[in-house]
Amino acid sequence: MRESCAAIINGAPLPAEKILQKIYYGYWLIIGAFFAEFISVGIQNYIIGPFMIPMIDDFGWTRAEYTLPRTVGGFVTAATGFIIGSYLDQWGPKKFMVFGALILSVSLYLLSEITELWHWVILNGVILTIGAALVGNLVVNVTLIKWFVDFRGRAIALAAMGVSFAGVILTPFTTWAIDTYSWRFTWQLLALLTLVLVIPPALIMRRSPEDYGLQPDGRTKGDDQKGLTKNAIVDFNRSLTRRQALSTKTFYWLVIAFTLFTISIQVMLLQTVPLMTDAGYDRKTAALMITVISVPAMLAKPVWGWLIDGLQQPRLLAAVSSLVSASALFIIVYATNGNHLGLLIVGFLLLGLGWGGMIPLQEVIWAAFFGRRHIGAVRGAAMPFMICLGSIAPIATSYYYDVVGDYNGAIMTVGLANLISSVIIMLIKMPSLSSNQGFEKR
Repeated sequence: MRESCAAIINGAPLPAEKILQKIYYGYWLIIGAFFAEFISVGIQNYIIGPFMIPMIDDFGWTRAEYTLPRTVGGFVTAATGFIIGSYLDQWGPKKFMVFGALILSVSLYLLSEITELWHWVILNGVILTIGAALVGNLVVNVTLIKWFVDFRGRAIALAAMGVSFAGVILTPFTTWAIDTYSWRFTWQLLALLTLVLVIPPALIMRRSPEDYGLQPDGRTKGDDQKGLTKNAIVDFNRSLTRRQALSTKTFYWLVIAFTLFTISIQVMLLQTVPLMTDAGYDRKTAALMITVISVPAMLAKPVWGWLIDGLQQPRLLAAVSSLVSASALFIIVYATNGNHLGLLIVGFLLLGLGWGGMIPLQEVIWAAFFGRRHIGAVRGAAMPFMICLGSIAPIATSYYYDVVGDYNGAIMTVGLANLISSVIIMLIKMPSLSSNQGFEKR
């Protein structure tokens, strides 16, 4: 396991005895981040669809009411990220993750006891979301950005496989547990699972390699002499503070581009199960489509990471990823209306391939543009803009269904957003503080 991890990141394995003695600590952080993202993103996004029909049947809620916590949660995540971003640069991830795991587990258990809509909104939209934010993407990806530079794409991609693995395991497991036992008991199972899988990884997380006399990517003094640390030095020295980043137009164009890029995840993870059951498929087949998305998304992530580090063209790759996602959404709408299961599977497979690049490409581009020294503060500042804009999509999609009676127009709009994102990403260039221009002449 250790040898394969080193080989994937560095491109060539070390002798077994050297790996045992000199394994770079950043590799352990990738494993910890994998489990943290598995739980944080899985709990917020991958399980929400299977719970929808049983819970609204019991309580008589509309789909928009059921979706409301995800919209509220977007604003809560944004506020949490903004607050902890700069402290994350100073203190590191461990305390945030341990505290977040405890909050997340308690809120999951309490969800099994709810009786009113406001219970659902407060517990899921506020408390659970705070816990997930302290465990999830911002915290672990900022940490990996500090520990890796030359191999950043592969490091983040390997950790992000945990997100897709949630779709492979967590969605069908949740569906099975709800159908076999009850939705209330399933929330309790998820509370226990969170404690078991997040607390141990949280305890091994560390702020930056420099704190321990190490260098990013596991570089040595010999690598210094060979010039192999040049990229890490440049990355650190040209880092922008939060104030500097906010003064560039590039910051806001990235916010718009990546908001349009990522809203398909929130919409489709929430609506795939009801979309399929409305089309006449049973719940097991509907839940299987989440797995059909997640398997290629998971397997494609190391490939995306290798392409990012090898080609050094993250903007081009991000545009391709967004275009693939848009095409997949158009295929899904067409296949659902025509009851073409084979074509529907193709659409979900393509969607998974597009999603596979989303997380590593986004994180690498943010770090490439603004450096790693203050990246927690910069990414934390971006979250209120991105999430507040993106939070409109889930409830708007549900509201569209409540009014129109289908998802066609809403999903087509999300596909169009992905197309627009690909164009913006291709036009964005490095920020220029002197000219304060986000778009520059080629």
